[in-house]
Order: sequence, then C-alpha cells, then structure tokens
Amino acid sequence: MKILKDILYKTGIVSLEGSGDKIIQSVCFDSAAVNKGSLFVAIKGGKHDGHSYILQAIENGASAIVYQNDTGEKINGITYIRVSDSSYALGIIASNFYDNPSSKLKLVGITGTNGKTTFVTLMYQLFKTLGYKTGLLSTIRILIDNKEIPSTHTTPDAVQINRILNEMVQLGVSHCFMEVSSHAIVQHRIAGLVFTGGVFSNITHDHLDFHNTFSEYIKAKKIFFDLLPAEAFALTNSDDKNGKVMLQNTKAAKKTYSLKMMSDFKCKILENQFEGLQLQIDGNDVWCRLVGEFNAYNLLAVYATAILLGENQAEVLTALSILQPAEGRFDFFKSKEGIIAIIDYAHTPDALQNVLQTINDIREGNGKLITVAGAGGDRDRSKRPIMAAITCNLSNKVILTSDNPRSEDPAEIIREMYMGVDKIHEKNVLSIVDRREAIKTACTLATPGDIILIAGKGHEKYQEIKGVKYHFDDREILKEFLNEEIQL
Repeated sequence: MKILKDILYKTGIVSLEGSGDKIIQSVCFDSAAVNKGSLFVAIKGGKHDGHSYILQAIENGASAIVYQNDTGEKINGITYIRVSDSSYALGIIASNFYDNPSSKLKLVGITGTNGKTTFVTLMYQLFKTLGYKTGLLSTIRILIDNKEIPSTHTTPDAVQINRILNEMVQLGVSHCFMEVSSHAIVQHRIAGLVFTGGVFSNITHDHLDFHNTFSEYIKAKKIFFDLLPAEAFALTNSDDKNGKVMLQNTKAAKKTYSLKMMSDFKCKILENQFEGLQLQIDGNDVWCRLVGEFNAYNLLAVYATAILLGENQAEVLTALSILQPAEGRFDFFKSKEGIIAIIDYAHTPDALQNVLQTINDIREGNGKLITVAGAGGDRDRSKRPIMAAITCNLSNKVILTSDNPRSEDPAEIIREMYMGVDKIHEKNVLSIVDRREAIKTACTLATPGDIILIAGKGHEKYQEIKGVKYHFDDREILKEFLNEEIQL
C-alpha cells in the first residue's frame, strides 16, 4: 500500500480534485480487477476506452481515478487526477507504487524485429552460468531466477512489469534481460523503467498493421534509445542501416557491434555447420552451439552486452560455448532415416530469408529443402506475398498452410501469400489449409537426405482460430509423422 500523492510523482498532473493523502492498495487499469482502495487509471486502448468504465471502477471500490479525457460528473469522496497522458502516467505510477524496482537491479532491454527472444534467453543463461541471480522477460517465458511464471505478450503491461521486477528485487536478482517491443514503447508500457542498457538487433518489414508505415515503425524503436539515461549504454548493430539512427539522440554511451563494418565489438564466422558455429570474437576463437549468421549476430550482441556490464572477457567467452538456443529458434532434429527437421519461429520476410539462407549455406548433397510456411491472421497483410516469394526462391518444395489465422479465413490468407508465387515456382507449391495435414505431407514427401523446415510458430504450443487457442505443437506433429524416431 502507498499514499496516493507519493505515487503520482512525475505523472504530468494537470489537475487534482480531492485528497492526495489516501492509502492506495493497488493500481489497476482494468475495472474488473479493481478492489476497495484501488487507484483506477483510465486508458484509451485500441478496442476499449477506460474512461467508459470509471463508474464501474468506483462501484468496485476505487477511491481515486487517474484520467486524461473529461469524465463528466464527479462523485463526492473520490479523488480525481487529470493527467496529460494516462497511459504514460500508468507506467510512472506503477513504478512508484512498487518502489521503482528497475533502479535496484541492472535492467537491459533489447528491441528490433528479429532476435529479441534469442538474445534475452542467451543473456539469462550466460549470467546464470556466471553465478548471478537473473531475471528474464520474454515472449516464451518469464523467469525470476529459477521460478517461472506464464508469459502472454512480448512486453507485459506496466503494472505487471513492475510487480515482476519488484519480486525479482525481493529475491535478490541482480540482472534482468527484457524484450522491448515497438508496441510496448508506443503504448508507454516501459514508462518509468530505468534501463542500464539498451540493445538494437535489426529492423525489417513487420507490424505495419499497427504502425502503418515503416518510418513510424523505426521511430517507435528509436524512442527506446532516446529515453535511455546518460549512465546507460546503447549498443547497436552497425551492419543494419538503421543502427546509427537509433543512436542519433540518445544520451547513453554509444557502442556498436558488427560482422562486416568497423565497430567496437567485432565477430568473424570461421565455420557454419548444423552442429554449430566457429566464431572469432574480438580476436578470440570460440565454438558455439547455435547455427547461422543471424545467430552470430545474437552471440556477438550477448558478448558485447556482458562486457559492457563489466564481466570478464575470458569467462564470457567460455560461457558462450555452452549456451543453448531459445526454444523454437532453429530447433534441429534428425530422424534415423536421415531426414533433417527444423522448427523455427520465423514469421517475417527477413527472418524467413535468414533461416532458409542458413540452411542452404550449410546443407550438403542433393537433398531437397521442403518448407512449410504460413502467415498470421489479423496482422500485417502486406508481408504475406513477400514471405511466399522468399520461401519459393530458397526452397525446392513449398507447402503454404495456416499459422494462427485468428479471426481471418485461413484459405484467404494462403491466397494472399500465393500472390507472391512466381509462375516458375507454381509446380513446386502446394496449398494445404490444415497445418497438421501440411506437416504430414512434408514428412511424406521427404526422403533420406532431405531437410524439412516448419516455419512460423516455433515455441508456440497452440493454434489460434476464431478467438480460441487449440493445442498444437509443430514438434509433436513432426515426431508423429517421422515415426517418433527423431534424435537430437
């Protein structure tokens, strides 16, 4: 519990009516979660406007209301705080309510189109290996040292983030590594957080359903670095043409990493095989278990971040060699018959190209590459034909299928993808709406020496159709149709 006036510090108050000395038991932006003594923050969201639920929040026990737009008639005994931006204020309030936990540990955030989950997962593993109590906030999982809690979004809401960080602090966690999505940045879910460092991986075509233009998408990512304090570091991939853009206005110490350009942290790929990567990082040779150039970038970013956090170079390089990839990121299996199966979360044009190019770079012999790919519903439609075109150009056989169709007709999604199929590839493309049947077909078509790539869902254990999430695991389906003879 906290005194109201204490948690309103730096929220951008326009006016305050009522007492600021009330005891606040909880902070909520969902009226259904309000209890006696709650502070309710009315936020205008994409689907619902919290200002419409103020009366309901008061009926449920809210004693104070933070709002942005006019609320109409005020109720006696309730404190009303008008702010210039209620979603921003929520982040500040949540941070104040939980005693600003982000300032009590080393919080590093990463933003970019691809690589966020792999980066934070590897950072978590690395710092656990180095002996630290470590936290993780990712799409796959949320970890408070060894304790796992459910994860449903790339970045949780501001109240959840601060509650989780507070629990980390209470349990003695010293470092936390966090994915920072463009949605979370624009929606102020990270407002009030104090970052020790920010990392930029890359930026490619994605989320234009939300940001409308690629320029707006870039600006959203850049905001994260603009807000970093002078005491923090800003680490960017200088091989990405937008890497320098991220650093233009930041007050943080500017650092770079690359495989191709001059930079503060440099890496060279010596060997790239299905079994792993032989890298030369800042002049030191190291063998890593991850595969592909895109993972060389991830590993270099991990190394650079660890060094910027003050860790010993030799210990970091030694630890890199035992790190494991994040679940659903180039998961690699091989059947007894010699069929290679790969599961990957690639669901953007750039990610698909990276994975397919990696496979083509390291595969040997005359085996076929059979790719099963789809596109998510209720998301950026413009990338669908691009993804299909890339898949066809880099595969011998393609099966277009459902991903998470959500509210859309999966057959229509596939039709839009098919618009990117060139006539010379049509004979090698199948359209199978049922994802299970698509994976079964890929397994049936494969012969010893072939490679099957199942792209799009990776770690997900469900398929979302018409608002319902049904159990669906690409790995389980592969094992079933490869006679459960898959071996690592």
